[in-house]
Amino acid sequence: MPGPERFLFLNEEGGLDETWNPPNRSRLWVYNLHYFDDLNAREAQQRNEWHGSLIRRWIPGNPPGKGTGWEPYPTSLRIVNWTKWALAGNVLPREALESLAVQTRFLNRRLEYHLLGNHLFANAKALIFAGHFFEGQEADIWAKRGVGILERELHEQILTDGGHFELSPMYHSIILEDLLDLINISECYSTTSFSHLHITDFAQRMLAWLRAMCHPDDGIALFNDAAFGTAPQPDELFTYAEKLDICDPSLASTVQSSLKKSGVDTISSGNATITHLIDSGYIRVDNGPMTAILDVGRIGPDHLPGHAHADTLSFELSLFGRRVIVDSGTSGYDEGPERLEQRSTGAHNTVVVNGENSSQVWGSFRVGRRARTFGLAIKKDSEDSLVIRCAHDGYVRLSGKPIHWREWRFNANSLTIIDSIQGNCISALGRFYFHPDRKVITEDAGLQGEIRFSHDTIMTWRILKGHGKVSDAHFYPEFGLSRPNLCLELSLSDMNSQIIFEW
Repeated sequence: MPGPERFLFLNEEGGLDETWNPPNRSRLWVYNLHYFDDLNAREAQQRNEWHGSLIRRWIPGNPPGKGTGWEPYPTSLRIVNWTKWALAGNVLPREALESLAVQTRFLNRRLEYHLLGNHLFANAKALIFAGHFFEGQEADIWAKRGVGILERELHEQILTDGGHFELSPMYHSIILEDLLDLINISECYSTTSFSHLHITDFAQRMLAWLRAMCHPDDGIALFNDAAFGTAPQPDELFTYAEKLDICDPSLASTVQSSLKKSGVDTISSGNATITHLIDSGYIRVDNGPMTAILDVGRIGPDHLPGHAHADTLSFELSLFGRRVIVDSGTSGYDEGPERLEQRSTGAHNTVVVNGENSSQVWGSFRVGRRARTFGLAIKKDSEDSLVIRCAHDGYVRLSGKPIHWREWRFNANSLTIIDSIQGNCISALGRFYFHPDRKVITEDAGLQGEIRFSHDTIMTWRILKGHGKVSDAHFYPEFGLSRPNLCLELSLSDMNSQIIFEW
């Protein structure tokens, strides 16, 4: 809140003018207007008067059941935020307490079983918060129902390797904050009503997963629907966990030992360390100054692929602590060409066959036939060479039944990527998106080039097979934000291509 009735959501500033449901704003922007996240933001205490006034204004401006603000998801987040604000020592006026109870009753009858996933998780959290904040039989019913949902959803949504099953690092961070909040409120009320769920164990696994999915700049990888500035930053979550006396998984050998039995495989090869998040289908490779994160798994749960992108066998790359090859990101959820483009295979660091998507993304949150990976192999090729190879069947629906195979070959100072198509196809085009802050210099008609940080060359590329060119593209690091960047396009020759990046 930059002002008493001014808001900055999704990199778009607006005011609370005549309505709480402004027609000129995106649905996600209006959702944010009703979340009341600023009540618990940094330095929120300095804006107490604004917050109190905003709460009092929201109540008459949003009669029960009327408008976007009463949809279950924003209602869930608002219930939690108002409750946190009160528990932080602020006074909710009587009309706000009455409204909070009405909101919880309304939510309790409209839980999002039709959407499931992070929405249902947020519903359960809100019932637990309200159920502990209020007293009496009705509050006990809310809390008990929330705990029952949570018990089922924890085991479904949190994979054995610690990842959230929608396979988005952003939503993983949101769910992790939910767990830490639930641990916090259980300590606040000294309750054991959900101690049997062992939420701390789930939180520790999620913390370890998050650490594996962060680049050296401490930011998340941008696979599937993910963007910076929406979920808490990883370092904020790690600090929150420390305050709750939850150990840092990177320092706890007992936790690491248990993780090895729970879907995480750690492999050392020469100077390289490989962390394989088996259930999630992500592989992290650290090799000297290089960090790469590879996507070799499914796009998401079969029954809930709404936040999935057609990005199978894509990857991200950092060098010397800074990102070089990036996922294109996500700027919004509104249905239209931009949303379809950002979810498409062509927006990711992988191969497009016959101009088609590897998984049939459509609408804002829909997917038809999905790519499945197979043939994953991780092996040492020599003392200082590591090879990761995998394929997917996302294109077998096309004429010629093409299958995309990709091989990443990691050496001490280089990464070679070999793409091949088994079967027949008309065209195959690989793409590599560069971070917008990196200077790209192209030589020899795109067959080779340099990537620079300031004036220093940090990486070169050479195309050993195929034909390359550099084209204009866009990077979407945050909702509502688009930055121009460059993309290296690599056309396969005789259904094969090979490129080497060196540093």
